[in-house]
Amino acid sequence: MWSMRTEVTGCILSLGGNWRMWALRSLLLRSAAGRTMSQGPARRQRPPKDPLRHLRAREKRGPSWEPGGPNTVYLQVVAAGGRDAGAALYVFSEYNRYLFNCGEGVQRLMQEHKLKVSRLDNIFLTRMHWSNVGGLCGMILTLKETGLPKCVLSGPPQLEKYLEAIKIFSGPLKGIDLAVRPHSAPEYKDETMTVFQIPIYSEQRCGKHQPSQSPGRLSPEQSSDSGSTENEQHLPDGVSQRKGGRDPSLVVAFVCKLHLKKGNFLVLRAKELGLPVGTAAIAPIIAAVKDGKSVTYEGKEILPEEICTPPDPSLAFVVVECPDEGFILPISENATFQRYQGKADAPVALVVHIAPERVLADSRYQQWMERFGPDTQHLILNENCTSVHNLRSHKIQTQLNLIHPDIFPALASLHCQVVSQNSPHWPAPYPLLSLHGACFCLLQEENAPFTVPIVRGECLLKYQLRPRREWQRDALITCNPDEFIAEALEMPNFQESVQEYRKTAQDGPAPAEKKSQYPEIIFLGTGSAIPMKIRNVSSTLINISSDKSLLLDCGEGTFGQLCRHYGDHVDRVLGTLAAVFVSHLHADHHTGLLNILLQRERALASLGKPFHPLLVVAPTQLKPWLQQYHNQCQPLLHHVCMIPAKCLQKGTEVSNSEVERLISLLLETCDLEEFQTCLVRHCKHAFGCALVHTSGWKLVYSGDTMPCETLVQMGKDATLLIHEATLEDGLEEEAMEKTHSTTSQAIGVGMRMNAEFIMLNHFSQRYAKIPLFSPDFNEKVGIAFDHMKVCFGDFPTVPKLTAPLKALFAGDIEEMEERREKRELRLVRAALLSRKQEGGPEDREPQQKRAHAEASQSPQSKKVRAK
Repeated sequence: MWSMRTEVTGCILSLGGNWRMWALRSLLLRSAAGRTMSQGPARRQRPPKDPLRHLRAREKRGPSWEPGGPNTVYLQVVAAGGRDAGAALYVFSEYNRYLFNCGEGVQRLMQEHKLKVSRLDNIFLTRMHWSNVGGLCGMILTLKETGLPKCVLSGPPQLEKYLEAIKIFSGPLKGIDLAVRPHSAPEYKDETMTVFQIPIYSEQRCGKHQPSQSPGRLSPEQSSDSGSTENEQHLPDGVSQRKGGRDPSLVVAFVCKLHLKKGNFLVLRAKELGLPVGTAAIAPIIAAVKDGKSVTYEGKEILPEEICTPPDPSLAFVVVECPDEGFILPISENATFQRYQGKADAPVALVVHIAPERVLADSRYQQWMERFGPDTQHLILNENCTSVHNLRSHKIQTQLNLIHPDIFPALASLHCQVVSQNSPHWPAPYPLLSLHGACFCLLQEENAPFTVPIVRGECLLKYQLRPRREWQRDALITCNPDEFIAEALEMPNFQESVQEYRKTAQDGPAPAEKKSQYPEIIFLGTGSAIPMKIRNVSSTLINISSDKSLLLDCGEGTFGQLCRHYGDHVDRVLGTLAAVFVSHLHADHHTGLLNILLQRERALASLGKPFHPLLVVAPTQLKPWLQQYHNQCQPLLHHVCMIPAKCLQKGTEVSNSEVERLISLLLETCDLEEFQTCLVRHCKHAFGCALVHTSGWKLVYSGDTMPCETLVQMGKDATLLIHEATLEDGLEEEAMEKTHSTTSQAIGVGMRMNAEFIMLNHFSQRYAKIPLFSPDFNEKVGIAFDHMKVCFGDFPTVPKLTAPLKALFAGDIEEMEERREKRELRLVRAALLSRKQEGGPEDREPQQKRAHAEASQSPQSKKVRAK
């Protein structure tokens, strides 16, 4: 063992310079761990999981497979229909997994709650609206990364155009076969069920006035295109301005009929009757009785019920969206639905209603629900379904709040209204139930006396269809802040570090002057690439004043983060939003924009403010995406006034008078003296920006970039630099390959910029809770967390929070350091192997002697930074 380590040490000494010191540190740290590990047998590593083994099992069954019916089938609520999460359902069988609707944040919820994305080969969409498809782009990219060969999207015909549109920024989606099964296609059949698509057209299809739709799901007719002409004329050549592709009057409902499950063969009973159990002769007997046929064996007739359990009959469930009253009559009169009402061949066990309250309260709709009969359950998904979805966000924020309640404010929560059973609002004979863990919360519903069994959706609520029909509540989320607090307080040294920080803050010198509350920086998304359970993707809200704000990037789920941060006050915040800066066209930086636009229109209406387009500073390549979605899917160009980011670069002459006007409006609206952009070192057309306020402060945002000298020059003497720090020190090569920065590189940019303070964000999701600290961390550097709120007066405080943060996340930091040490040892071994190939043993002997002497003098605790 020692000779091996001696050989490695000799190799280290030949490396020279900082590399030698860094590798030696790794070796010394590893030495102690290696001695401990050598005392026991080496642990055999598990083989890597095969995420696509279900596809190989399906291939093995072969084309001759016939439906036999699954043993286990259940529906599970992923998103309960709330404004922050939309409505989405996950359907499970041992053979297949399905997703119904995929709004923003659905992928994040599935990841948090361990609902396997890699098994989704069918996604069903009820309507071409951003609330249903907003997370589809990110989901497709993730499915592609898992190696899923094919995914089929069923629903409105515009899905084909939607897929074409997302390729504008995602590039060609090679490696995954994406197919669209339009509503006109024949029924779909697989091992689990047969799915029938039912197109439903609104009464207003012929051009009548559309009734106002549910909040947040505004109909195209409500949103006038009067402001879109001016925007469309500035779109690049070759982009179609035709508006005829979208069809807002269409929703697609799904009737899903489970295959009949054949009975189970009773082996012991068959033995008692003398059947040839265990021989080849039993196979045709089993097949016959499972098909309900009698068999004759040795002259004796045996009935199927004697040796086989009864078959489990076919069941059906229905998923239907009714966005507004214009769809009620077409739904209630639909002939396909009528075949499943009353005495149907396949009784409907469950109907899922994605519908606002006024639709549910309509007598016509209630009569349609009643026709399914008293044995059919009804699940409601809409904005009145109050449910905690992102439990881990609530947990970590509750614990961070113990450190500093102002910098880490508690998240907003919604509470349902409990109604007495004697209340006049109590619906009879069936109450409207919201299932909170083991208790029932009875919700007030005005003018909605349901006469069918109704259940409100909650995240992870299950309805099992097989083996028996029942609601299952064991997976429901319980958000208990007391538990989160108790867990944090049990962390070693956590309470002591918090108390020490507070004592230091009290004993420290008083600030020379109390800085203003504004600007206020709210970090809404501090992770990179894909939304994860703790860190959402990129977005930062800058509250310039009490009535002016702007967003720096707008990744998927940004609106949901605003809802969780501000709760019922989210409309007020959207009402103050003056501009959005999109740094580049990677999906984790801009796919939340459309929901912000749509929700902002609703917010302005609720506040009684006049509607006006939102200023969007972005690469010009964003325009074709917005245009294509506008033409084929949903009108939105009237929401946007685009300012090309390249027009705000230093020294750029703007010849377009309309762009000049919009730039002036941007500066005036946001009280800015300057809004400057520069190209950074990431993908093509990636920008950073610098905002200079009329009061003198300067804020610089890097977007995604490697260390960039142009950004340094643009940001000189910044008050605050928000810089990406995707990877830890020691991963400079990987950072260069991915065109990102390490923590020390980001800090170095801030130092060269002479920034007063540096906030690091955009961390790789491998650092889910906290990144590894760099030796370059100092009193001018802070780490961003989702929902963290800072103003300039907090600069002295933020670095002092490091000790409590390290105590709170000590276990995570230890795991990351172990991974780093293993990685460093692999590098040393690789260097040793390379050295062996280059020279003989006599070349290394003097180096080994030097290594012995130097290793014995080197303290293990010595910290050496990797260059």
